[in-house]
Amino acid sequence: MPSIPPLALARVGLPLASLCLALASETAAAAGCTELIGTGIPAEAIALPTRGAQVTAAVARPADGTTPAYCDLSAEIRPVDPAAPAIRMRLALPERWNRKALMLGGGGYNGSVPNVAGNVPAGPLDRPTPLGRGYAVFGSDSGHVADPLHPGAFAWNEEALANYAHDALKKTRDTAIELIRLRYGAAPERSYFAGGSTGGREALAVVQQWPTDFQGAIALYPAYNAAALNLQFGRISRTLAAPGAFPSLEQRAALLEAALQACDQLDGVRDRVISHQAACNARFDPARARLDGRPLRCRGGAAGGERCLSDAQITALRVIDTPIRFARPLASGERGYPGFNAWGTDFGRPGGGLQQVVNRLGLNTLPPVYPMPPHGTGFEEGAPYHAGFWDEWIRHFVTRNPAFDSLTFDPQRPGPWQARIDQLSLRQDVNRTDLSAFARAGGKLLIAHGTADQLVSSRASAEYYRRIRRDMGPGKTRQFLRYYEIPGYGHAASTQFNAAWDSLSALEAWVEHGRAPRRQTVTDTVGVPGRTRPLCEYPSWPRYVGKGDVNRAESFVCSPARGAHR
Repeated sequence: MPSIPPLALARVGLPLASLCLALASETAAAAGCTELIGTGIPAEAIALPTRGAQVTAAVARPADGTTPAYCDLSAEIRPVDPAAPAIRMRLALPERWNRKALMLGGGGYNGSVPNVAGNVPAGPLDRPTPLGRGYAVFGSDSGHVADPLHPGAFAWNEEALANYAHDALKKTRDTAIELIRLRYGAAPERSYFAGGSTGGREALAVVQQWPTDFQGAIALYPAYNAAALNLQFGRISRTLAAPGAFPSLEQRAALLEAALQACDQLDGVRDRVISHQAACNARFDPARARLDGRPLRCRGGAAGGERCLSDAQITALRVIDTPIRFARPLASGERGYPGFNAWGTDFGRPGGGLQQVVNRLGLNTLPPVYPMPPHGTGFEEGAPYHAGFWDEWIRHFVTRNPAFDSLTFDPQRPGPWQARIDQLSLRQDVNRTDLSAFARAGGKLLIAHGTADQLVSSRASAEYYRRIRRDMGPGKTRQFLRYYEIPGYGHAASTQFNAAWDSLSALEAWVEHGRAPRRQTVTDTVGVPGRTRPLCEYPSWPRYVGKGDVNRAESFVCSPARGAHR
């Protein structure tokens, strides 16, 4: 069993000298990997209520050429409610530790432990992973095991719901720090957080709620206003469920191609990436667009072939492009959710490999119906990912009625469910704009979002960034925050421009050496493998200078925006 942690010593009122001796003792002691099996962490060491934690497995992993030797720990954090699931967590503790820690966020409805031996979201392929750099890396399942058919069912338990919303982040972090202290005899000198989507929301949650726990955070395509996003999902799902509204893979490919033909050269070069997305949003109209010289709209707006769109399909796509507005703000303060960059986003098209992942994260293969077909990346055929997400939220989070038809639920007129949605918005939305405590502690925050994201709108991230600048002031904001948009990059994966960015090195340089990010670049690993683009600070975008290799970032400059996202 471990010695009593410093937090517990402080709580029982030990004098300072005794506390210092205890700290020195902990620093001197270090446990072998397998010695940690069965080790317990008392509830007093975890700031939020639990019944403590225990190591369930400890395996010494040898180096394998790409991964260094490390101690692979698994642990469980016991819930207060015996009916709630435990929080399962995992730690990768390298033999050669750099005295730093990194927590990885989850994704979707969570329910699985992140790959702690893997990379940060959109991490570089030509650099070691965080574990390979010497980080102690950890993460958790947020307090439930995912059911592939019913991933939202955990929300019936209030403690499990609170853990998913954000409580598991603090519980996991505090437990990990104690286990790192036991393994190495010292706590980390610096800690960072990295996550995308739900994990991006989690990155913002730790920055907002526990501003001194992490010295830096990386938030990619963050679903920070989750309740509002779910309501937008419902609006889109109901539209796509209308007769004749759901476009096929081939028709979505035609829409993408028409957008590329209209908007690709707005950045100065045809490279099959729309870099000036704001200009494309303003000028592209699917009802008037042309594809290879012919109208994209089917003759008379009626259902036609695979190279044109009917009026019903155009109407549905315009809903995706436009915001949802609420009759009154949610309790979290959110008044709506922006539209998506529908013109230039890959919602799915014929193809295998990574394209199938893109398809399943987009509109998938089947229209929304009741009961909702399976969804997500584990099924060959299924409903749009967002429709399945909405369905789970309505049945398990809101109504708690597994037989409820989510397509009958009007997201703009919730009626008797308004109070429940308000309650959920206070749990799930992570939208505070005063990050002064984090900034005062020296924290730094990097946010990035692909403009072709089909699941979380980059317009929402831009809106959050503008709110922070409005409330904290541009000068103060610039001292600790950067927000970038990545043209052509979808939700975690893209066959147009699959971005890789060494965000962790940029964060380290800023936090540890005071070097703010400058001239950042992203590398495409799929569309044109190896090509690079400048990573431009919002609202600027990459413009081709008119000469030079179109596959090199040096041939582009970050141009000031002439338009703004809607």
